Amino acid sequence: MASPTKIQFIEQALSSDSPFNLSYLDPNQKWMIRNHLLSFLQDFPTFTPNFGSYVHNNGMAVNLLCVTGELHISANTPLVPITIWIHENHPFMAPLVIVSPNYGNPIRRDHPFVYLSGSTTCPYLQTWAHPRCSLSILIRNLTRLFTHDHPLTPSPEPATVLGSGGSSNFTHPSRVSKREALDRLAGAAYYDVAKFKARAKREIEELRKLRAEMTKRVEFGERMVGALEREKEDLKNRATEFAEQADVVTNWLRFNDREELVAAITGDEIEKAFESVEPEHSDSVLEYLACDKAIEDTIYAMDKAIEMGVVSFESYVKQIRSLAREQFYKRALLVKFRGIRKKERSCDA
Repeated sequence: MASPTKIQFIEQALSSDSPFNLSYLDPNQKWMIRNHLLSFLQDFPTFTPNFGSYVHNNGMAVNLLCVTGELHISANTPLVPITIWIHENHPFMAPLVIVSPNYGNPIRRDHPFVYLSGSTTCPYLQTWAHPRCSLSILIRNLTRLFTHDHPLTPSPEPATVLGSGGSSNFTHPSRVSKREALDRLAGAAYYDVAKFKARAKREIEELRKLRAEMTKRVEFGERMVGALEREKEDLKNRATEFAEQADVVTNWLRFNDREELVAAITGDEIEKAFESVEPEHSDSVLEYLACDKAIEDTIYAMDKAIEMGVVSFESYVKQIRSLAREQFYKRALLVKFRGIRKKERSCDA
């Protein structure tokens, strides 16, 4: 039975001249709250009535009555400090239940019925209806839930808490009450949703990485296509240049004696098939130019040979020196002939 002090406190708080300025305005509502609290304290005398300001999620502050106490779950688990606030629309609205940490034991992050803030929800609160529900049954329901899933201890494997397929302390489903079956289903659904969220998060992360990789590949492909397009354009320009050069040669052949040209090409005097700009020294210039290009090709071939190890280094150096002297001599003569031609042109001018 509730102590006279607790009864006196409740009656004073709900009286018309109460100094607590509570948010309960209807006299009939106050009478029901009084009866419910007294009945609750008779069943759970260790709880203590109190009052205070409660702030709803929408920011509205109200002055409400509450009862505070500790739930004894088992001998091996810590006590669960709990506060039950009587809603301003009680009994038609469910009470507001808050769980507090106990002696350094934090609230679990993955509990299906208790949030980190301490706010508590369960199927019994979600299906609260007057006059079927009461504060005493609420406490018994919470005690049974916390027996299987303590809010202040490390979480066991989901399959062994309220899940299906693992061992649990629930009796066979055919022997449990409708309320207990609903609680069990809510807990199992919570853990299933938690697993699904974790798996979905991993899949999203994998898809994000795949998207980044695909973006890189698309960029690489676009760069390759751009390079091929530029190469195609360059080849097209070169083909155009070759076509123009072919037209020039064709036009030249059209206005020259083809029979004489063919005879020169088939004979030993192919150079006579072309007209020189400098006829006086044309043979010498052509010879020196040909020698210079031939030496360049020979030096290139020697470089490849030394890279492949076909010739020795001493032989390579000896040949390169000889070719360099010969090339220098030919290029000096070319410079000399071009200087003579330049002076002749200046004199003619």
